[in-house]
Amino acid sequence: MTDKDDGVFDMGAAENADLVRRGYEAFNAGNLAALGELFAEDAVWYAAGSGPLSGKKQGRVAVLAYFGELGARSQGSFQATVQDIVGGENHTVGIQQSHAENNGKTLDVATAIAFVLRDGKVVEGREFFEDTARADEFWA
Repeated sequence: MTDKDDGVFDMGAAENADLVRRGYEAFNAGNLAALGELFAEDAVWYAAGSGPLSGKKQGRVAVLAYFGELGARSQGSFQATVQDIVGGENHTVGIQQSHAENNGKTLDVATAIAFVLRDGKVVEGREFFEDTARADEFWA
């Protein structure tokens, strides 16, 4: 971490990647309490596509409710298998394989999430799916 003149601490690329990795671990364990600790209160999440779960989620409570809905709609089967985490000073990218099952349907798509971190918290997440239409159909 570095201390800028304004007293705000910036985390480096390695620390940002570690925070995102801890987030994936909490998500896949279904530990929304631990996951919530990693998000800023005013965090924003952009869920890809045009399906029923798509769109902007404003605030930590809304983001966690969205994650809970992913679990509920997949009977707890949704997993984000990390392929790689690329840490940067301003953005950290999680590259994952998203897998879920629901009512005989299977979702298995490559996904990337661009995270913006500030003061040791996730302040923004943007999802990018290899096949957004397939993901929309699965969650419908």
